[in-house]
Amino acid sequence: MRDETPERPAPLRSGYTTGSCATATSLAAARLLLTGTTSDVVDIVLPKGQRVAMALTFCHLSGEGAQAGTTKDAGDDPDVTHGAVVFARVTLRAQPGVVFHAGPGVGTVTRAGLTLPVGEPAINPVPRRMITDHLAALAAEHGYAGGFDVAIGVEGGEALALKTMNPRLGIVGGLSILGTTGIVRPFSCSAYIASIHQGIDVARANGYRHIAACTGNASEDAMRKHYGLPDIALIEMGDFAGAVLKHLRRAPVERLSLCGGFGKLSKLAAGHLDLHSRNSSIDLSQLASWATGQGATPALQQAMRDANTSQQALALAHEAGVPLGDIVCARALGVAREIVPNEVSVEVFAIDRVGHLVGTAR
Repeated sequence: MRDETPERPAPLRSGYTTGSCATATSLAAARLLLTGTTSDVVDIVLPKGQRVAMALTFCHLSGEGAQAGTTKDAGDDPDVTHGAVVFARVTLRAQPGVVFHAGPGVGTVTRAGLTLPVGEPAINPVPRRMITDHLAALAAEHGYAGGFDVAIGVEGGEALALKTMNPRLGIVGGLSILGTTGIVRPFSCSAYIASIHQGIDVARANGYRHIAACTGNASEDAMRKHYGLPDIALIEMGDFAGAVLKHLRRAPVERLSLCGGFGKLSKLAAGHLDLHSRNSSIDLSQLASWATGQGATPALQQAMRDANTSQQALALAHEAGVPLGDIVCARALGVAREIVPNEVSVEVFAIDRVGHLVGTAR
């Protein structure tokens, strides 16, 4: 059994979500307005009750309000916002409650299908609740009967958003403020999985009943060429095949096309729903075993087991006339069919490293 990508060593460090950053900075700015005091650190309570202290990058009065910022620390999670300054600009308003605004670098929702209505700033429900609860407690502590206008921003957020799926989801102008627990778990990739779910929901809400879930750019290009699908119907699932398949139980479509590199699909064919190297490996012996039923000779099987990569095993099988790509796709299709509801038509495509189709199953 060989793995084609190195695994990252442990241990890994946790960090904080953009929602936690937005909460801390909103609280700091509002406290400055109500009390005239500030500090370099602000304490907040996370959704599960943990109390954490977050360092501030700045906190000062600005015009009629105040603003505070903190540098996002995502720990060891591969998060595009790591190191970015998340900030809040807060002003007081006569009416109680909190009104949210998209500051520079935070996007606005422009398509149906997300948890927020069209036109709302892309500050997700849990961060909104965190901010509202903290500001309500602050107001009660100081006898303040009014409310707050809160604009959340991210320095450089508009450029960072181009590295995310926000533009495809119809979130324009910047990033989303995310988080359900307040903590970023290393490689939990909860934000990535959430964006997969949102991508499916947005496609459905906008009338698309055929979606293609793809492991990367090459597979997206293959599906775009094969079917002429628009970007909104292309779901970038990366390694998270399970996130797509399981979500379709709650949000089914008429047709699902799964497309990915041959090696990753061989993992799905073996029953792995997380295709990353830390959780699943390419099993060359298993590939050789699968080829046996399609006429692979003992010599070919041994050559496949001795191959350096799955792509080499695929090439050896192809030269011998053994349809290994179709075999892997058929087995991956079987795994998918066990998860998605019967009403969803499923097909699987495998590509090589240059994007050529090397296997299909329907």
